[in-house]
Amino acid sequence: MDNEENNTESDRIFTKPPIIRFSHIQQNIQEETDETEIIQPISKSSLEIVATAHISDKSVESVRKTIYEKKPEIVAIELDLGRYQGLVDESRGIKREEKFDLKSLLKSSNLTVTIVSAFLSHMQKKMGEEVGVKPGSEMLEASKIAREVNADIALIDRNIQTTLKRTISGMSLKEKLSFVWDLIKSFIFSDDEDESFKEEVEQLKQEDTIKEVMDFFKEASPGGYNALVHERDAYMAHHLKSLEDKNVVAVVGAGHKNGITTYLNNPDTIPPIDSLTQIKESRFSIIQIILYLIPILFIVVFVGAYIQGLNIGEGIITYLIFAGGGALIGSLLSGSKIQSALVGMVVAPVTVIHPLLAAGWFSGLVEGKLRKVGFDDLAELADFESFKDLWHNKLFRVILVVLGTNIGCTIGFLITLNNVFVPYIHVIFGI
Repeated sequence: MDNEENNTESDRIFTKPPIIRFSHIQQNIQEETDETEIIQPISKSSLEIVATAHISDKSVESVRKTIYEKKPEIVAIELDLGRYQGLVDESRGIKREEKFDLKSLLKSSNLTVTIVSAFLSHMQKKMGEEVGVKPGSEMLEASKIAREVNADIALIDRNIQTTLKRTISGMSLKEKLSFVWDLIKSFIFSDDEDESFKEEVEQLKQEDTIKEVMDFFKEASPGGYNALVHERDAYMAHHLKSLEDKNVVAVVGAGHKNGITTYLNNPDTIPPIDSLTQIKESRFSIIQIILYLIPILFIVVFVGAYIQGLNIGEGIITYLIFAGGGALIGSLLSGSKIQSALVGMVVAPVTVIHPLLAAGWFSGLVEGKLRKVGFDDLAELADFESFKDLWHNKLFRVILVVLGTNIGCTIGFLITLNNVFVPYIHVIFGI
Protein backbone atom coordinates (compact mmCIF):
# COMPACT_ATOMS: atom_id res chain seq x y z
CA MET A 1 0.00 0.00 0.00
CA ASP A 2 2.82 2.36 0.87
CA ASN A 3 4.51 1.66 -2.46
CA GLU A 4 1.32 2.51 -4.36
CA GLU A 5 0.97 5.78 -2.49
CA ASN A 6 4.61 6.65 -3.16
CA ASN A 7 4.26 5.88 -6.85
CA THR A 8 1.16 8.05 -7.14
CA GLU A 9 2.86 10.86 -5.30
CA SER A 10 6.00 10.65 -7.44
CA ASP A 11 3.85 10.80 -10.58
CA ARG A 12 2.74 14.27 -9.56
CA ILE A 13 6.30 15.59 -9.25
CA PHE A 14 6.92 17.89 -12.20
CA THR A 15 10.62 17.89 -13.07
CA LYS A 16 12.13 20.98 -14.62
CA PRO A 17 13.20 21.00 -18.29
CA PRO A 18 16.81 21.63 -19.38
CA ILE A 19 17.58 25.26 -18.52
CA ILE A 20 20.17 27.23 -20.47
CA ARG A 21 21.31 30.20 -18.47
CA PHE A 22 22.68 33.40 -19.93
CA SER A 23 26.20 32.73 -18.60
CA HIS A 24 26.04 29.13 -19.84
CA ILE A 25 25.31 30.32 -23.36
CA GLN A 26 28.28 32.65 -23.29
CA GLN A 27 30.70 29.99 -22.05
CA ASN A 28 29.61 26.81 -23.84
CA ILE A 29 27.80 27.82 -27.00
CA GLN A 30 30.06 30.81 -27.55
CA GLU A 31 27.26 33.10 -28.66
CA GLU A 32 28.21 36.75 -29.22
CA THR A 33 26.13 39.01 -26.94
CA ASP A 34 24.68 42.17 -28.40
CA GLU A 35 25.73 45.51 -26.99
CA THR A 36 22.12 46.09 -26.00
CA GLU A 37 21.37 47.26 -22.50
CA ILE A 38 20.40 44.28 -20.35
CA ILE A 39 16.78 44.57 -19.20
CA GLN A 40 16.03 42.96 -15.85
CA PRO A 41 13.00 40.65 -15.99
CA ILE A 42 9.93 41.18 -13.85
CA SER A 43 9.89 38.59 -11.06
CA LYS A 44 6.15 37.80 -11.01
CA SER A 45 4.77 34.33 -11.61
CA SER A 46 2.78 34.17 -14.84
CA LEU A 47 2.61 32.25 -18.09
CA GLU A 48 2.12 33.69 -21.56
CA ILE A 49 1.89 31.17 -24.41
CA VAL A 50 2.78 32.54 -27.84
CA ALA A 51 1.30 30.38 -30.61
CA THR A 52 3.35 30.40 -33.80
CA ALA A 53 3.50 29.00 -37.30
CA HIS A 54 7.04 27.70 -37.68
CA ILE A 55 7.60 29.32 -41.08
CA SER A 56 5.88 32.64 -40.49
CA ASP A 57 7.57 36.05 -40.41
CA LYS A 58 4.65 37.41 -38.38
CA SER A 59 5.32 34.73 -35.77
CA VAL A 60 8.89 35.99 -35.42
CA GLU A 61 7.57 39.52 -34.87
CA SER A 62 4.98 38.29 -32.34
CA VAL A 63 7.66 36.42 -30.35
CA ARG A 64 9.93 39.45 -30.28
CA LYS A 65 7.15 41.82 -29.19
CA THR A 66 5.81 39.54 -26.44
CA ILE A 67 9.17 38.86 -24.81
CA TYR A 68 10.10 42.55 -24.82
CA GLU A 69 6.75 43.44 -23.24
CA LYS A 70 6.64 40.67 -20.61
CA LYS A 71 10.35 40.69 -19.72
CA PRO A 72 10.11 37.11 -18.38
CA GLU A 73 12.50 35.25 -16.11
CA ILE A 74 12.32 32.25 -18.45
CA VAL A 75 11.60 31.88 -22.15
CA ALA A 76 10.37 28.34 -22.81
CA ILE A 77 10.70 27.14 -26.39
CA GLU A 78 9.37 24.13 -28.29
CA LEU A 79 12.77 22.52 -28.81
CA ASP A 80 14.85 19.76 -27.26
CA LEU A 81 18.56 20.22 -26.57
CA GLY A 82 19.67 18.56 -29.80
CA ARG A 83 17.45 20.66 -32.08
CA TYR A 84 18.29 23.84 -30.17
CA GLN A 85 22.01 23.22 -30.48
CA GLY A 86 21.57 22.41 -34.17
CA LEU A 87 19.71 25.65 -34.88
CA VAL A 88 22.27 27.71 -32.96
CA ASP A 89 25.19 25.98 -34.70
CA GLU A 90 23.59 26.48 -38.11
CA SER A 91 22.95 30.16 -37.44
CA ARG A 92 26.59 30.60 -36.40
CA GLY A 93 28.00 28.48 -39.24
CA ILE A 94 29.44 25.97 -36.75
CA LYS A 95 30.05 22.36 -37.78
CA ARG A 96 30.65 20.03 -34.86
CA GLU A 97 33.06 17.14 -35.23
CA GLU A 98 31.42 13.97 -33.98
CA LYS A 99 31.90 10.30 -34.67
CA PHE A 100 29.45 9.18 -37.32
CA ASP A 101 27.95 5.80 -36.38
CA LEU A 102 26.72 4.37 -39.69
CA LYS A 103 26.16 0.92 -38.18
CA SER A 104 23.70 2.28 -35.64
CA LEU A 105 21.95 4.42 -38.23
CA LEU A 106 21.35 1.47 -40.57
CA LYS A 107 19.38 -0.46 -37.95
CA SER A 108 15.84 -0.78 -39.24
CA SER A 109 14.17 1.49 -36.64
CA ASN A 110 16.87 4.18 -36.85
CA LEU A 111 16.90 4.05 -40.65
CA THR A 112 13.14 4.58 -40.80
CA VAL A 113 13.38 7.54 -38.42
CA THR A 114 16.22 9.04 -40.48
CA ILE A 115 14.26 8.80 -43.72
CA VAL A 116 11.05 10.22 -42.20
CA SER A 117 12.95 13.01 -40.45
CA ALA A 118 14.78 13.96 -43.65
CA PHE A 119 11.61 14.19 -45.73
CA LEU A 120 9.74 16.14 -43.03
CA SER A 121 12.66 18.58 -42.78
CA HIS A 122 12.68 18.87 -46.56
CA MET A 123 8.96 19.68 -46.68
CA GLN A 124 9.26 22.29 -43.92
CA LYS A 125 12.26 23.87 -45.61
CA LYS A 126 10.44 24.04 -48.95
CA MET A 127 7.46 25.73 -47.30
CA GLY A 128 9.80 28.13 -45.52
CA GLU A 129 11.41 29.09 -48.83
CA GLU A 130 7.95 29.87 -50.24
CA VAL A 131 7.36 32.55 -47.58
CA GLY A 132 10.99 33.59 -47.13
CA VAL A 133 11.30 32.41 -43.53
CA LYS A 134 13.70 29.73 -42.33
CA PRO A 135 12.10 26.99 -40.21
CA GLY A 136 12.85 27.58 -36.52
CA SER A 137 13.38 31.33 -36.98
CA GLU A 138 10.88 32.19 -34.26
CA MET A 139 12.69 29.86 -31.82
CA LEU A 140 16.05 31.45 -32.59
CA GLU A 141 14.48 34.88 -32.20
CA ALA A 142 13.05 33.84 -28.83
CA SER A 143 16.51 32.69 -27.77
CA LYS A 144 18.10 35.94 -28.91
CA ILE A 145 15.58 38.23 -27.19
CA ALA A 146 15.75 36.08 -24.03
CA ARG A 147 19.44 36.93 -23.77
CA GLU A 148 18.70 40.61 -24.30
CA VAL A 149 16.24 40.69 -21.37
CA ASN A 150 18.54 38.48 -19.27
CA ALA A 151 16.07 35.59 -19.20
CA ASP A 152 16.92 31.90 -18.98
CA ILE A 153 15.91 29.53 -21.77
CA ALA A 154 13.92 26.38 -21.00
CA LEU A 155 13.89 23.59 -23.60
CA ILE A 156 10.48 22.02 -23.01
CA ASP A 157 9.98 19.70 -25.99
CA ARG A 158 10.64 15.96 -26.16
CA ASN A 159 13.69 14.54 -27.94
CA ILE A 160 12.89 14.40 -31.66
CA GLN A 161 14.19 10.84 -32.05
CA THR A 162 11.90 9.65 -29.26
CA THR A 163 8.95 11.46 -30.81
CA LEU A 164 9.52 10.00 -34.28
CA LYS A 165 10.04 6.47 -32.97
CA ARG A 166 6.88 6.63 -30.86
CA THR A 167 4.99 8.14 -33.80
CA ILE A 168 6.06 5.40 -36.22
CA SER A 169 5.44 2.59 -33.71
CA GLY A 170 2.02 4.06 -32.89
CA MET A 171 0.82 4.12 -36.51
CA SER A 172 -1.02 1.25 -38.12
CA LEU A 173 0.25 -0.27 -41.38
CA LYS A 174 -2.47 1.57 -43.27
CA GLU A 175 -1.45 4.87 -41.69
CA LYS A 176 2.21 4.27 -42.53
CA LEU A 177 1.45 3.45 -46.17
CA SER A 178 -0.78 6.52 -46.44
CA PHE A 179 1.94 8.69 -44.90
CA VAL A 180 4.57 7.36 -47.33
CA TRP A 181 2.26 8.03 -50.27
CA ASP A 182 1.62 11.59 -49.07
CA LEU A 183 5.39 12.15 -48.82
CA ILE A 184 5.89 10.88 -52.36
CA LYS A 185 3.08 13.08 -53.68
CA SER A 186 4.46 16.15 -51.92
CA PHE A 187 7.85 15.46 -53.51
CA ILE A 188 6.61 14.78 -57.04
CA PHE A 189 3.66 17.14 -57.31
CA SER A 190 4.49 20.68 -56.23
CA ASP A 191 1.97 23.51 -56.38
CA ASP A 192 4.05 26.47 -57.50
CA GLU A 193 1.02 28.40 -58.75
CA ASP A 194 -0.51 28.91 -55.32
CA GLU A 195 0.07 32.60 -54.61
CA SER A 196 -2.04 32.50 -51.45
CA PHE A 197 0.34 30.12 -49.66
CA LYS A 198 1.68 32.81 -47.33
CA GLU A 199 -1.85 33.77 -46.27
CA GLU A 200 -2.66 30.10 -45.68
CA VAL A 201 0.34 29.80 -43.36
CA GLU A 202 -0.91 32.73 -41.30
CA GLN A 203 -4.39 31.16 -41.16
CA LEU A 204 -2.84 28.14 -39.44
CA LYS A 205 -2.55 30.29 -36.32
CA GLN A 206 -6.28 30.99 -36.27
CA GLU A 207 -8.12 28.92 -33.67
CA ASP A 208 -10.84 27.58 -36.01
CA THR A 209 -8.31 26.59 -38.66
CA ILE A 210 -6.05 24.88 -36.10
CA LYS A 211 -8.95 22.82 -34.76
CA GLU A 212 -9.95 21.82 -38.29
CA VAL A 213 -6.39 20.76 -39.19
CA MET A 214 -5.89 18.89 -35.90
CA ASP A 215 -9.22 17.08 -36.26
CA PHE A 216 -8.29 16.03 -39.79
CA PHE A 217 -4.87 14.78 -38.65
CA LYS A 218 -6.45 12.90 -35.75
CA GLU A 219 -8.96 11.22 -38.06
CA ALA A 220 -6.38 10.38 -40.75
CA SER A 221 -3.79 8.96 -38.34
CA PRO A 222 -4.94 8.45 -34.73
CA GLY A 223 -1.66 6.75 -33.77
CA GLY A 224 0.50 9.42 -35.36
CA TYR A 225 -1.58 12.22 -33.86
CA ASN A 226 -1.29 10.78 -30.36
CA ALA A 227 2.53 10.63 -30.39
CA LEU A 228 3.22 13.70 -32.50
CA VAL A 229 0.71 16.08 -30.91
CA HIS A 230 -1.14 14.78 -27.85
CA GLU A 231 1.91 13.29 -26.08
CA ARG A 232 4.02 16.35 -26.76
CA ASP A 233 1.26 18.58 -25.40
CA ALA A 234 1.47 16.58 -22.18
CA TYR A 235 5.29 16.59 -22.18
CA MET A 236 5.52 20.36 -22.62
CA ALA A 237 2.73 20.96 -20.08
CA HIS A 238 4.70 18.81 -17.62
CA HIS A 239 7.74 21.06 -17.94
CA LEU A 240 5.73 24.29 -17.90
CA LYS A 241 3.95 23.14 -14.74
CA SER A 242 7.34 22.82 -13.03
CA LEU A 243 7.97 26.50 -13.83
CA GLU A 244 4.65 27.81 -12.47
CA ASP A 245 6.41 29.91 -9.80
CA LYS A 246 8.24 31.86 -12.51
CA ASN A 247 7.38 34.57 -15.00
CA VAL A 248 7.42 32.57 -18.24
CA VAL A 249 6.82 33.22 -21.92
CA ALA A 250 6.37 29.94 -23.83
CA VAL A 251 6.86 29.84 -27.59
CA VAL A 252 5.11 26.83 -29.15
CA GLY A 253 3.51 25.82 -32.43
CA ALA A 254 -0.09 26.96 -32.78
CA GLY A 255 -1.33 23.37 -32.89
CA HIS A 256 -0.06 22.73 -29.35
CA LYS A 257 -1.47 25.72 -27.49
CA ASN A 258 -4.95 24.37 -26.76
CA GLY A 259 -3.65 20.95 -25.68
CA ILE A 260 -1.02 22.43 -23.38
CA THR A 261 -3.55 24.86 -21.86
CA THR A 262 -6.01 22.03 -21.21
CA TYR A 263 -3.36 20.00 -19.40
CA LEU A 264 -2.21 22.99 -17.32
CA ASN A 265 -5.80 23.67 -16.28
CA ASN A 266 -6.14 19.99 -15.29
CA PRO A 267 -2.68 19.04 -13.97
CA ASP A 268 -3.93 15.72 -12.54
CA THR A 269 -4.40 14.51 -16.12
CA ILE A 270 -0.74 15.05 -17.05
CA PRO A 271 0.82 11.57 -17.34
CA PRO A 272 4.17 10.70 -15.69
CA ILE A 273 7.12 11.87 -17.77
CA ASP A 274 8.52 8.33 -18.03
CA SER A 275 5.39 7.13 -19.81
CA LEU A 276 5.98 9.75 -22.51
CA THR A 277 9.62 8.88 -23.20
CA GLN A 278 9.71 5.09 -23.29
CA ILE A 279 10.10 3.46 -26.70
CA LYS A 280 7.57 0.68 -26.96
CA GLU A 281 8.86 -2.44 -28.68
CA SER A 282 6.53 -5.34 -29.31
CA ARG A 283 8.26 -8.64 -28.54
CA PHE A 284 5.63 -10.87 -30.04
CA SER A 285 4.57 -9.24 -33.30
CA ILE A 286 3.40 -11.44 -36.16
CA ILE A 287 6.38 -10.38 -38.29
CA GLN A 288 8.87 -11.33 -35.56
CA ILE A 289 7.22 -14.71 -35.08
CA ILE A 290 7.45 -15.36 -38.83
CA LEU A 291 11.10 -14.33 -38.88
CA TYR A 292 11.95 -16.76 -36.10
CA LEU A 293 9.98 -19.55 -37.79
CA ILE A 294 11.95 -19.23 -41.05
CA PRO A 295 15.14 -20.99 -39.84
CA ILE A 296 13.02 -23.72 -38.24
CA LEU A 297 11.19 -24.16 -41.55
CA PHE A 298 14.52 -24.47 -43.37
CA ILE A 299 15.75 -27.21 -41.08
CA VAL A 300 12.45 -29.13 -41.14
CA VAL A 301 12.14 -29.04 -44.92
CA PHE A 302 15.74 -30.03 -45.70
CA VAL A 303 15.82 -32.76 -43.05
CA GLY A 304 12.48 -34.08 -44.29
CA ALA A 305 13.68 -34.02 -47.89
CA TYR A 306 16.85 -35.87 -46.93
CA ILE A 307 14.85 -38.56 -45.10
CA GLN A 308 12.67 -38.93 -48.18
CA GLY A 309 15.82 -39.59 -50.22
CA LEU A 310 15.70 -36.37 -52.23
CA ASN A 311 18.86 -34.76 -53.57
CA ILE A 312 19.05 -31.81 -51.18
CA GLY A 313 22.48 -30.81 -52.50
CA GLU A 314 20.87 -29.53 -55.67
CA GLY A 315 18.27 -27.65 -53.64
CA ILE A 316 20.90 -26.02 -51.45
CA ILE A 317 22.87 -24.91 -54.51
CA THR A 318 19.71 -23.45 -56.05
CA TYR A 319 19.01 -21.57 -52.81
CA LEU A 320 22.55 -20.18 -52.65
CA ILE A 321 22.39 -19.04 -56.27
CA PHE A 322 19.03 -17.28 -56.05
CA ALA A 323 19.42 -15.75 -52.57
CA GLY A 324 22.98 -14.58 -53.20
CA GLY A 325 22.34 -13.67 -56.83
CA GLY A 326 19.23 -11.69 -55.94
CA ALA A 327 21.18 -9.68 -53.37
CA LEU A 328 23.99 -9.08 -55.86
CA ILE A 329 21.67 -7.87 -58.63
CA GLY A 330 19.55 -5.79 -56.24
CA SER A 331 22.64 -4.11 -54.85
CA LEU A 332 24.10 -3.32 -58.28
CA LEU A 333 20.77 -2.01 -59.61
CA SER A 334 20.58 0.35 -56.62
CA GLY A 335 23.91 1.86 -57.66
CA SER A 336 26.33 0.11 -55.31
CA LYS A 337 30.00 -0.48 -55.86
CA ILE A 338 30.97 -4.02 -56.84
CA GLN A 339 32.61 -4.69 -53.45
CA SER A 340 29.36 -3.92 -51.61
CA ALA A 341 27.34 -6.10 -53.98
CA LEU A 342 29.72 -9.04 -53.51
CA VAL A 343 29.48 -8.75 -49.73
CA GLY A 344 25.69 -8.75 -50.00
CA MET A 345 25.83 -11.85 -52.19
CA VAL A 346 28.05 -13.75 -49.75
CA VAL A 347 26.01 -13.00 -46.62
CA ALA A 348 22.53 -13.22 -48.18
CA PRO A 349 22.03 -17.01 -47.77
CA VAL A 350 22.85 -16.70 -44.07
CA THR A 351 20.85 -13.55 -43.37
CA VAL A 352 17.70 -14.97 -44.96
CA ILE A 353 17.51 -17.65 -42.26
CA HIS A 354 18.72 -15.41 -39.45
CA PRO A 355 15.90 -13.37 -37.86
CA LEU A 356 18.16 -10.56 -36.64
CA LEU A 357 20.28 -9.96 -39.74
CA ALA A 358 19.72 -8.46 -43.18
CA ALA A 359 22.00 -8.65 -46.21
CA GLY A 360 21.45 -4.94 -46.89
CA TRP A 361 23.10 -3.98 -43.60
CA PHE A 362 26.36 -5.58 -44.65
CA SER A 363 26.40 -4.21 -48.18
CA GLY A 364 25.35 -0.81 -46.81
CA LEU A 365 28.20 -0.75 -44.28
CA VAL A 366 30.73 -1.56 -46.98
CA GLU A 367 29.20 1.05 -49.29
CA GLY A 368 29.34 3.64 -46.51
CA LYS A 369 33.01 2.99 -45.84
CA LEU A 370 33.87 3.12 -49.54
CA ARG A 371 31.96 6.37 -50.02
CA LYS A 372 33.22 7.80 -46.69
CA VAL A 373 29.78 8.84 -45.45
CA GLY A 374 29.75 11.42 -42.63
CA PHE A 375 27.61 13.90 -40.73
CA ASP A 376 27.62 16.33 -43.65
CA ASP A 377 25.75 13.78 -45.74
CA LEU A 378 23.20 13.25 -42.97
CA ALA A 379 22.71 17.01 -42.60
CA GLU A 380 22.32 17.47 -46.37
CA LEU A 381 19.88 14.56 -46.76
CA ALA A 382 16.93 16.94 -46.42
CA ASP A 383 18.49 19.56 -48.72
CA PHE A 384 17.43 18.58 -52.22
CA GLU A 385 15.43 19.97 -55.11
CA SER A 386 15.28 16.88 -57.30
CA PHE A 387 16.08 13.18 -57.33
CA LYS A 388 19.39 14.12 -58.97
CA ASP A 389 20.36 16.01 -55.81
CA LEU A 390 19.44 13.00 -53.69
CA TRP A 391 21.45 10.72 -55.97
CA HIS A 392 24.57 12.76 -55.27
CA ASN A 393 24.10 12.45 -51.49
CA LYS A 394 26.37 9.65 -50.27
CA LEU A 395 24.13 8.63 -47.37
CA PHE A 396 21.12 8.39 -49.66
CA ARG A 397 23.14 6.14 -51.95
CA VAL A 398 23.94 3.90 -48.99
CA ILE A 399 20.25 3.76 -48.04
CA LEU A 400 19.39 2.77 -51.61
CA VAL A 401 21.99 -0.01 -51.47
CA VAL A 402 20.51 -1.31 -48.20
CA LEU A 403 17.01 -1.36 -49.65
CA GLY A 404 18.09 -2.72 -53.05
CA THR A 405 20.12 -5.55 -51.54
CA ASN A 406 17.29 -6.57 -49.20
CA ILE A 407 14.68 -6.44 -51.95
CA GLY A 408 16.86 -8.48 -54.32
CA CYS A 409 17.58 -11.02 -51.60
CA THR A 410 13.87 -11.32 -50.79
CA ILE A 411 12.95 -11.86 -54.44
CA GLY A 412 15.63 -14.55 -54.72
CA PHE A 413 14.29 -16.25 -51.61
CA LEU A 414 10.72 -16.22 -52.97
CA ILE A 415 11.93 -17.82 -56.19
CA THR A 416 13.68 -20.48 -54.10
CA LEU A 417 10.46 -21.11 -52.18
CA ASN A 418 8.63 -21.80 -55.42
CA ASN A 419 11.34 -23.90 -57.06
CA VAL A 420 12.80 -25.78 -54.09
CA PHE A 421 10.74 -25.66 -50.91
CA VAL A 422 7.27 -26.10 -52.43
CA PRO A 423 8.32 -29.28 -54.33
CA TYR A 424 10.03 -30.59 -51.17
CA ILE A 425 6.89 -29.94 -49.11
CA HIS A 426 4.77 -31.73 -51.73
CA VAL A 427 6.98 -34.82 -51.38
CA ILE A 428 7.37 -34.69 -47.58
CA PHE A 429 3.73 -34.07 -46.67
CA GLY A 430 2.08 -35.48 -49.77
CA ILE A 431 0.22 -32.31 -50.62
